Amino acid sequence: MATFILLLHESPARFADLSPEEIQKVVSQYIAWRQDLVQRGQLRGGEKLTGDGGRQVRLQNGQVAITDGAFTETTEVIGGYFLIEADNYEAATAIAATCPHLKGAQWVEVRQLDAVH
Repeated sequence: MATFILLLHESPARFADLSPEEIQKVVSQYIAWRQDLVQRGQLRGGEKLTGDGGRQVRLQNGQVAITDGAFTETTEVIGGYFLIEADNYEAATAIAATCPHLKGAQWVEVRQLDAVH
């Protein structure tokens, strides 16, 4: 089996207008989805990322430049990830298609990890 990362793209303000009860309902959907992957032996890991946008590290004019990201005009951040095992891209995208993250304007990027280390 191959390992894939599911990158969860979302708006930085995704939960801004939700009540605590609505947030709990969304979290419960992710927990149930994750547990199903565990039971099928396909989950290798995953975490929610903080909503601060992290840092961007770039090489500019031969110097390392570090900036805060995401900025207020940013319409999208990576909100979290899951590492899964699947036979191929078709199987991995079929798993991604069941992710509760696909509600609203959110989307899931599926990438295969390189087996060569």
